[in-house]
Amino acid sequence: MDGMLYYGVLFVIVVISFMFYQNNSNRMAVIILLLGAYIIYSHETGYSATDLKNEMIDSLDESAQEYSKRHGAEGFDEESYSESVK
Repeated sequence: MDGMLYYGVLFVIVVISFMFYQNNSNRMAVIILLLGAYIIYSHETGYSATDLKNEMIDSLDESAQEYSKRHGAEGFDEESYSESVK
């Protein structure tokens, strides 16, 4: 988000949070403020939830590959499977 759009979104978040607070919905006000904090954090650092998700998936993939190598399960062997079924 560049320019005035970024500040506009933050202003809208503050207004919505204030409206929730005025209507005695404090939990929703806090949730909206946390959303605003996330937007500021991701804008300033360039690190978003998508980056975190991708890192977690890559880590899980590496762990699964190491596990299969340690236990000798490199891949599916169709020949041995068809012999055991007969």
